[in-house]
Amino acid sequence: MSEMLATFLASTPLLEEAWRLCSIADTTFPGAYLVQQIGSVAYVAFSGRQADPGSDQSRENPARLDAEDGGLFAPLYREAEKPIRVHSGMLRLFLSMYQSLQIQFASLIGKVKSVVITGHSIGGTTASLSALWLLCYLQSMSSPITSVLCITFGSPLLGNEALHRSILRERWGGNFCHVVSKHDIMPRLLFADVVPNHISKIHALISFSHHCMAAPHLVVASLSSQLVDDVEDIFHCVLKDLELLAQAEEPSENVFWPFGSYVFCCQEGAICLDYAASVMKMMYLMLATGSPSCSIEDHLKYGDYVGKVSKHFLRARNFHEEDLPDSSYEAGVALALQSTELVIKEPVEDLCLSVQNSNLTKEVAIRAKDCLQMARDGNKPTVIAANLATKLSKIVPFRIEIEWYKFYCDEADDQMGYYDSFKLKARWKRESRINMNRYRLAVFWNSVIDMLENKKLPHDFHRRGKWVNASQFYKLLVEPLDIADYYRAGKHRERGHYITHGRERRYEFFDKWWRDRGIPEEENKRSKFANFTQDSCFWAKVEEAREWLDNVRSESDVKKRDLLWRKIDLFEQYARKLIENKEISEDVLAKNSSFSRWMEDWKELKS
Repeated sequence: MSEMLATFLASTPLLEEAWRLCSIADTTFPGAYLVQQIGSVAYVAFSGRQADPGSDQSRENPARLDAEDGGLFAPLYREAEKPIRVHSGMLRLFLSMYQSLQIQFASLIGKVKSVVITGHSIGGTTASLSALWLLCYLQSMSSPITSVLCITFGSPLLGNEALHRSILRERWGGNFCHVVSKHDIMPRLLFADVVPNHISKIHALISFSHHCMAAPHLVVASLSSQLVDDVEDIFHCVLKDLELLAQAEEPSENVFWPFGSYVFCCQEGAICLDYAASVMKMMYLMLATGSPSCSIEDHLKYGDYVGKVSKHFLRARNFHEEDLPDSSYEAGVALALQSTELVIKEPVEDLCLSVQNSNLTKEVAIRAKDCLQMARDGNKPTVIAANLATKLSKIVPFRIEIEWYKFYCDEADDQMGYYDSFKLKARWKRESRINMNRYRLAVFWNSVIDMLENKKLPHDFHRRGKWVNASQFYKLLVEPLDIADYYRAGKHRERGHYITHGRERRYEFFDKWWRDRGIPEEENKRSKFANFTQDSCFWAKVEEAREWLDNVRSESDVKKRDLLWRKIDLFEQYARKLIENKEISEDVLAKNSSFSRWMEDWKELKS
């Protein structure tokens, strides 16, 4: 995804157009934003000169999104395993603009095909929140659908790892592109464990950056001696804590965490990463090659960098004969490292590099290469999912054989139907073969659930149509056989009835996947019976109803008898509704099926 996004951005005017509007917003619209439509694309650019959102309590105690947002971001935290936390000052800043933004976006939707939301510095974080809200809002609309892209330049982080995971789950990672210059301290600022005496220094730093945005002719040389000392102090604090975070295996719940794709740019080009751990490591490695003064200057040089990204996209890179890589992967890594300036063959005219040896240490180059390897390995869940699709195709013959068996039972002369045939003839050769296929399919789907729970599959795996539909088809086809086996073996007498005591966990997962797929149920009535009964637990309910019918005949207690009658009556109403809506398979109504025999017994008892 990151390679595709980088190629797309570098080959279109989006980056340059977004930065142009950010520059106008920085100089002309302090504390606000501007809206401009270019063709079928609407740009919303937030000024980087926003009210200081605060860096004290917001850093150490980020706000729980579900407690502060009034439901605006509900799709993000509805399924979150852990609380989503965001910078409280940034959230307040967004909420203060929300009413105005809501009106602006309402006027754009339906008129434009795409909305690009952009911002520099703090304005970039506001842009991210605005894009997240718009995505949440559009998700609730059936039409019209507008594509959303958020491009930020040197923006601070927004939220914790739970936010990152929720964005992945919603498949919105590709909607966010964060452009970060090599030494810019602002995107890295919230990685630091800020102590009280740093707070005033950070406020001063933000204030100075605002002055520079308002007057681009200002240079770092105009820093006061006090501010120079403050910047140096903050720089080393951020560098130290960022190194520790880059090496940590598990993130803290409150630690700020990157999401989306990051485009790291410098004089030699750009590199795009979307694996969070590799993003953090690259942030550290690049900052480690800079200096305090560079960390401020780079926050104000995005215009220069953006202009070069497209030019470098068209420039061919090559290798010296003695440096030819051994594989295409090694070649890709080498070219990527060239784009980061972390491996230098010749002196480079760069103010930030002049403060130290142009020949960077071998250790930094090795760690940068490891970072790119980490980014590739971070995509293993996607690779595993692709391999799983191949395995799914290999079990299709087992499923088809069960489908054939159902068709055979539905057409058989004994008129018992699919469920009862398997239940009563389990020891026959044909049924034994079907039973083996049932086990094979169960093993496969249990392995899918295990991988999902162990986070070996992509976060949005359970939302992918291929797997939602395949699991639903499997459930409707095979669960009736599981129920038949459960009652044939008499397990209900040992454990209790199937739905409460015998149902496998995989089916509960599949139920949830189907409910959450985001597609409304068909309102039109079926014209013929379904191929498979739409309630995969229908036969388990029939078995319970049979027991109630047996008990009502022998029950002498009036109250218990009345309760049984009510249960039976409710089941009959439920079954008749399924039949009326044609949500059952024809085998349910087979002359000698358990359900047909139950209906006859029930009519006899009522008469």
